[in-house]
Amino acid sequence: MKLYFKYIIILLKSQLQYKASFYMTVFTQFLTPFTAFAGIYFLFERFGSIDGFGMYEVFFCFAVIGVCFSISTCFARGFDSFPNMVKNAGFDRVLVRPRGVILQILGSNLDLKRIGHLMQAIIVLIISIVGIGISWDIMKALTVLNMLIGGSLIFTGVYMLQATAAFWTIDGLEAANVLTHGMKEYASYPLSIFPKWITAVFTFIIPFGVINYLPLQYLLGRTTGNAFFMMMVPLGGIVFILPCLLFWRFGVRHYKSTGS
Repeated sequence: MKLYFKYIIILLKSQLQYKASFYMTVFTQFLTPFTAFAGIYFLFERFGSIDGFGMYEVFFCFAVIGVCFSISTCFARGFDSFPNMVKNAGFDRVLVRPRGVILQILGSNLDLKRIGHLMQAIIVLIISIVGIGISWDIMKALTVLNMLIGGSLIFTGVYMLQATAAFWTIDGLEAANVLTHGMKEYASYPLSIFPKWITAVFTFIIPFGVINYLPLQYLLGRTTGNAFFMMMVPLGGIVFILPCLLFWRFGVRHYKSTGS
């Protein structure tokens, strides 16, 4: 971890070489998601509720996914840009260094400008928590924390799958954006408002449902499940990322240099 923090410091210093550009990008990242936030607000101003969910409850879904997405895109950006590393033979240098491969990939490209998006998502999360009217206790607070951890792991796992595909395709697959940016939009709303096949995908394949919809039902008192079990459900993100890690290791073992 000491080495990883050194990566963060080095990349932060490099990005701050152009301070005006860095701060303007952070500010833009902060403002842009408010358009989606405003869209949800006006939607509820018009219709009042969606499938029994109120405005602050949907804000909560929106904010949790926003925080998870921002954390992953900030700290796991190295996997997103990994195809370029394969094409320019940068991965060959990674393999000969006496350090963990995943650590080097994570530290190769930290997009710290995403902090602006993260700040916006945290503000919306606080607004939703204040307005949602949940009777909070330690178990529910830990549930929210686990939701953020599990969601960040799911997005990171998807980036890892995208990176692994580059071992065979060289270029990154645009289809992977459906699993990140596209699915982020779906997961920002309660799953019950979508057709059943979408709910099944988000529960059993890309399990955003276990880090967002199911825990929300517990927080709102709409399920009678065991409190400890419901608190642990969001950590299903760990179950998702484990096969992603195995697929990554399989790809590394079968890597052949591009000869660049």
